[in-house]
Amino acid sequence: MKNKAGQLITPEISWKEITPGGTVYESGTAHQFKTGDWRTMIPQFKPENCKQCLLCAPVCPDSSIPVSGGKRLDFDFDHCKGCGICFKVCPFGAIDFAKEEK
Repeated sequence: MKNKAGQLITPEISWKEITPGGTVYESGTAHQFKTGDWRTMIPQFKPENCKQCLLCAPVCPDSSIPVSGGKRLDFDFDHCKGCGICFKVCPFGAIDFAKEEK
């Protein structure tokens, strides 16, 4: 992500140069930040139960269920926050939901 002046915001940037109030000046920056670190619950994909109905992917608020070639893949844990929506929507028991052991 960049500040208004176009500087890349990194851990080394001065606090004086960060965007005021956390304002986002460009789109599509979510994949630059790993936001799944604070999760306490974790989904576990069980591919043997998955029927590839893809009901889980569009309900994920973090786009943490990648789909390639019309098939869902394992979770993107860098961005999954452990909300459990995918677990609730899966009609085939292809997703377990458990406490994450750190």
